[in-house]
Formats: sequence, structure tokens, C-alpha cells
Amino acid sequence: MDRNSFIGLLLIGLILIGYSYLNRPTPEQQAEFQRKRDSIAAVELQALQDQKIRESLEANSKQIAPQVEKEVLPDSIKDIVAQQELGSLYKAGTGTERLIKIENDTLALWINTLGGKIARVELKGYKKHNGDPLILLNSDTSEFGIQFYNSTNRDINTNNLYFTTESNGFSVSGDNKETISLKLKVDENKYIEYVYGLNGSSYLIDFDFNVVGMQNEIASNSTRFDLKWKTVLKQQEKSFENERNVSTVYYNYKDDDVDYLSETKPDEESLKSKIKWFSFKQQFFSTALIADEHFNSAEIKTEYDEDSEDYLKITEARVTIPYRHAPVENFGMQFYIGPNHYQTLKALDLKMERQIPLGWAIFRWINQLVIIPLFNFFDNYIANYGIIILILTVIIKATLMPLTYKSYLSQARMKVLKPEVEEIQAKFKGGDQMKQQQETMALYRKAGVNPMGGCIPMLFQMPILFAMFRFFPASIELRQKAFLWADDLSTYDSIYDFPGGFEIPFYGDHISLFTLLMSISTVMYTMVNQQMTMSTNPQMKWMMYLMPVMFLGFFNNYSAGLSYYYFLANIFTFFQSLVFRGLIDEDAIHKKVQERKKKAKPVKKSKFQERLEKMAKERGYQPPKRK
Repeated sequence: MDRNSFIGLLLIGLILIGYSYLNRPTPEQQAEFQRKRDSIAAVELQALQDQKIRESLEANSKQIAPQVEKEVLPDSIKDIVAQQELGSLYKAGTGTERLIKIENDTLALWINTLGGKIARVELKGYKKHNGDPLILLNSDTSEFGIQFYNSTNRDINTNNLYFTTESNGFSVSGDNKETISLKLKVDENKYIEYVYGLNGSSYLIDFDFNVVGMQNEIASNSTRFDLKWKTVLKQQEKSFENERNVSTVYYNYKDDDVDYLSETKPDEESLKSKIKWFSFKQQFFSTALIADEHFNSAEIKTEYDEDSEDYLKITEARVTIPYRHAPVENFGMQFYIGPNHYQTLKALDLKMERQIPLGWAIFRWINQLVIIPLFNFFDNYIANYGIIILILTVIIKATLMPLTYKSYLSQARMKVLKPEVEEIQAKFKGGDQMKQQQETMALYRKAGVNPMGGCIPMLFQMPILFAMFRFFPASIELRQKAFLWADDLSTYDSIYDFPGGFEIPFYGDHISLFTLLMSISTVMYTMVNQQMTMSTNPQMKWMMYLMPVMFLGFFNNYSAGLSYYYFLANIFTFFQSLVFRGLIDEDAIHKKVQERKKKAKPVKKSKFQERLEKMAKERGYQPPKRK
């Protein structure tokens, strides 16, 4: 047995043990089970006695039909057991399992009469990373059922019962809509009904839960149904690790904000407030359940084994549906099974677009208000996403050019003052550092130079850099879109995979060319930028080479679209620097700075400086005497 098989079997065993422990019966349930077992034993004893009598009759008479007796008697026993287990719904304990296909332009669904649940969902317009059909739900990895107590306080789970339907499925397109009804019947006037509805081109599936004439069949003290949905999220994308790290459960409090469980560790929450929807979210796709009104409460959970690559995560939700014992009750819901596409989710007006990780606060606003509209505009006219990213880069760099120029101009002013600053540093070497700082700042004020002038314009560019950092890995538009050597801009581009599963720590098991180009261009840009500054700190020069190496490891497994954008941004910045160096006359700047120094009025100490000196004197600080 190989290691993966062993881990898989061990995981299954642990899940079974954990499930058995968590669902162990209460003492009352054990007593009830014992009573039921005694009853069954009595029935089986009677059956054994009947069998002996039948054998005796067979020996003395050939006129008795033993085969008929053999078939009828076990069925009668099954009926007795089923009635004890399921009460008035006992007939639903047996039936024929049948898969019924319904589809529209975007989805193909198979509904199973066992449980009445959606057994399989295929998204028509998408494929897995390896080209296989993209299956978001599968009965092998999903459980869906509604639980309640019947009039004899038996726990009933629709997942284990057979529904009946007259439908053989349907296919719908355009603006048309079709529905399919499945029922758990006591009789024609007493039943539980699932109604699924599809229109022609939507990722939404209407789901109505109807309870008709069941007020005397459900426990009189029961005020709710429990809907339980558990599914194993399977890998859909090229990078297993990246997909796992963004997969979790999202949820929305009714009339409130969206929240989610941890993406980086197993997590669970017990939500006592009203819930509008919850979603099992993966990197680019989600399966969600939305209440027309609200769910009364919810318990949600994620779990996974870090050492297993058989699945991403196990997600689970248990929500409560109110029940009032009325003759007819309806609880309307909708499934959303589809892509995490910003416009598609935004159009639902349910805040479901918040599942797309576009960053915090200002980064999200930049993406929502600027980057996404621009990207979508060019998407309408240009089919090549590499060209769209190029145009987007040009627009962003052109917009930021005035700030960039101001930053370079400030750096040039600092550079021409560098000899005078070094004189001050030499003057106070090993002496009063506070006095040195005061004279340096006085020099800057006389020259009309702000030492932070080069940094502040650059700070305004940081939100855009971070916004793009979140935009590209979250954009389904880039998924499986090729450009140059990259076959998928939403994940890493690999020009060489190391053989035999070899992996370099911090780097990975492949070489991303876009990341390599980005790192090289970062070195080029930094070298030019260093020439514009006055820093002689050897640590800064060391950092100049360390940062690209860190980028090389960090971005090697990241979106190729992001590395491509940063590469383009570095190249544009590099050439901007060369142009600005040609435009900026350092001699003229030096002359202007010296003129300002001559015209400058005597520098007065600021109130802040006066307070600092006063505090120093109160504490007995005396600056060392100069030699």
C-alpha cells in the first residue's frame, strides 16, 4: 500500500470515528433504540417460529407454496421495521433510485430520486485545469438533506428517503423557465415537496421546500427543520496550494455585512442571528444556498488535512428553517452554482461579490471603481488578455507620471545637497546627533527642500500596486487564457518543471519566466533609482539585491498575469527614469537651491524642537563637547 493510499484510508477511518463520536445517541435515544431492537427481535423470533412451522408443513404436504411464503413474510417484516423507523413515511424507505437530468444554457444538473437532491452539477462553459468537465457537485462527495422529528419523535432525514416524480427532466434556454417537482408522500394530500426551477441562462436554481398536510405527521413540539449540506471541495485549478488557501465558507447576515471562516486553518462558527445566504467558495467558483427571507440560525465549519492532496477542504453548513404546523407551508430558496465573476455576482444584489478577494478598504474600492471597469471596457474590444494588461499598465503609469516626476525632482534636489549634508555629518561625527539633525533640517529648509518629498508621491502609488496584487489572482477572466508561453494567466507560468518531484525550498518545483523577468527588471529599476538618491548606506545596496531574490521565491507560484503586470510596470518605470534624468538639469537645480539659501530668512526653531530641547535639559542631558 503506497503512502497516499494509507493516508486516504487513515483519513476515512478518522472521519468515520469522528462522525460516530459526534453523532453518538443520547441516553434517551439509546433506550429508544433498545426498545426498537427488542421489538425487532420479537418479530424475528416469530418469523423463525413461522419458518419452522412452514418446514414442518412442507414435510407433510406438497400443496403449500413455500416460495410465496418466503417472499411475503420478509416484506411484511420490512414494513413493520420501516413503520417503526419512519412512521407514516415508511413507504418512502424503499424505491427506485433514478437520476433525472435538467439543464439550461449554463448548467447541467442531475437530480437523484434518493434524497431528492442535486446529485451532480456540470458548468458548461468551463473546464478543469486538465481539460476535464468542471463538476462542482457530485453525490460521491456531497450530502444534502432536511432533518425533522415525526409524530413519534423519530429522527427523519430526507437524504435517505425516496422521492417520486412524474418528470423525466427537461432542457430550457433563452427566457423560458421549467420546473420539476419531487415528493415524499404519506398520501396524495400529505407530502413534503422539493421543487427545482431553471430559466434559460442563469446560474441560479430555484428551490422551494413545501410541506403540505403534514401538521399531524411532524412532532407537535417541533418548530423547525434542519437543513444540512456537507461537501468535499475538489481541486479545479492548476495550483492546489493556492486554491486551498482561498477556499472557505462565506456567509451573509440578513441586512448586514459578509463574513467568512478562516482560509488558512480549520474553523467553525455558530451563528445565532438570521442568515441570508452561505457559500462554499473556491478560487473561481462557488456553490451557495440563498434564502428568500432568511435562515433562523446556522452552524458552519471547514476542515482539512494539510498532508492530503485528495481534496481542498471539507465544508459543512447546518441551517434552520422555521415551521409553524400550518396546513401548507413554503420556504423559498435558491442555489447559486457558478463562477466568482464580479459582474455576475454583483447583479444578484446580495453582496455575493464580496467573496472575490479584492483587498481591504481602499484597495477594494480602487479595484471596484477603476480597475474592473477599465478591464471590462477593453475586454469588450480586445480578445488578447496580455494586450489588455499592457494597455492597463500604460494607462496606470501615465496617470501616475506627474507624481513620479515630482518624486524624481525631489530626489534630484536632495542629491545636489548631498556634499553639504556630508559636511554636516563629518562635523558632528561621534558628537551631538541631535545638533547634527537640527543643522541638516535647517539646511533643507533654507534650500526649500522637503526630505520626504520623494517618498510622499510614491506613497500615493502604493494602493494601486496592492490593488493589482489582489486583482489578478482573483480575476476569473484570466482563467485558462493564454499569452506567449503562459497557458493560463490566472496561475503560474512554467517554462521548466524540475524532474522527479524535486523542489527548491521557498522557490518551488518549477521556473516561472514572468517572475524571473520581473525580478531582473526590479534589479534594473533599483540600480537606476539608487543613482538618483543620496544614500551611501551599504545595507541599502545589499537590500537592492535581496528584494528581487525574495520576489523570485514569493511570486514563482503566483498568477502569471500579476508577474507580467509588475514586469511591464518595472520596464516603464525604468525608461521613465532615463527620460527624467535627461530632463532634469542638476546644475540648474543646484544653482536654484543656492539662491534660495541666500534669500532664506534666519531659521527659527520650531515649537517641536524647543519642546525636545526643554525635555532634554530637564532630564539633565548635556551634549558632548566637540574636540
